[in-house]
Amino acid sequence: MTTEFDDIRPFNDAEAAAALAGISAHPMMSSISKFLFPEADPGKLSGILATAKGVDDFQIRVMDPAVRRILETSTTAFTTGGIERLQAEGPGCRHLYLSNHRDIVLDPAFTQEVLFQNGLPTTEICVGDNLLSDPAVEALIRSNRMVKVTRGVQGRELYNALSKLSRYIRESVTTGRSSVWLAQRQGRTKDGRDTTEEALLKMLGMSGDPADFAGAFKELRIVPLSISYQFESCDLLKAIERLRKRSGIPYVKQPGEDLNSIVTGILQPKGKVHLEFCAPLTDEEIETTAARPRPERYLGLCEVLNARILGSYRLWDTNYRAWDLLHGEARFAAYYSPEEAARFDVYLAHQLGRAPKELPSETLRELFLEIYAHPVDQCHR
Repeated sequence: MTTEFDDIRPFNDAEAAAALAGISAHPMMSSISKFLFPEADPGKLSGILATAKGVDDFQIRVMDPAVRRILETSTTAFTTGGIERLQAEGPGCRHLYLSNHRDIVLDPAFTQEVLFQNGLPTTEICVGDNLLSDPAVEALIRSNRMVKVTRGVQGRELYNALSKLSRYIRESVTTGRSSVWLAQRQGRTKDGRDTTEEALLKMLGMSGDPADFAGAFKELRIVPLSISYQFESCDLLKAIERLRKRSGIPYVKQPGEDLNSIVTGILQPKGKVHLEFCAPLTDEEIETTAARPRPERYLGLCEVLNARILGSYRLWDTNYRAWDLLHGEARFAAYYSPEEAARFDVYLAHQLGRAPKELPSETLRELFLEIYAHPVDQCHR
């Protein structure tokens, strides 16, 4: 049976099985298999994909070991907080998880792993359709419960796409079909500042009762998420992109750039990672924002979400060291040891040494440090 959401919804079991079987012989599967299953035959992943029965089977046999392997090889510690709030509600509850966004794949992937390991339902994941240019990537992502977010359109087409996405998210949560993961802004933060976009909340409000702002957001059961990496995913790539934009150099995303960011994020050492399931937005908080003048309601909701996410953000020695280096001070020296300072200084030099030589080194250094320092500014207001 067809529905209005067929072009944006995740694959169902039959579609996932067919898509995964279709890419099982893809040349890249051998390399991926060696990473995921280093002790097994290089053809193991192809064999799994060829016989996958559907979405749950794919998540259990591929995605769970994949995320555990990423954690094992690229992090030194992975901690979580707040999951007990969801466990107390029971497995039947559905939520809109609204997360800060640092890595294309890993932010939602780590969320799914925590939910899965704690016996809670995983979520559907809202992802920009710019990642679907490669058929193999599309097969993997849409089989992993991806909801397509349309990008690169304007005018009436944009309005219709946003309206459809809004209706899909609301229907998923309110009918109990599935929880949904959604970033607090379009695209990853490139400068280390986590801020909820007002436009994103307006998109969510498009499907609600226009006469009942409070009710429209209460029924979404919003749970903010706050993820923090000791070593920022794709930090050098983000700094270079910001430098080119600041310098007035026209920035055009190159073919394969998103895929390169995905691979870099997966393989790059991340050190310690913390994921906090913040307290859900309360009815009282939503009613308070609804009582504000109409033009300020969404801004008020942004403020509540930002306070949750930043209040749960884990600052690391790398953040404090970067702030001191950026400002030429020792204000936060008590938050890192001499050994940690030396380690970050070596890391900084190594990363900047990998940048194209024609880029102005001092400006690039400043932009790189800002990625780590800005969270300190936001959390120490």
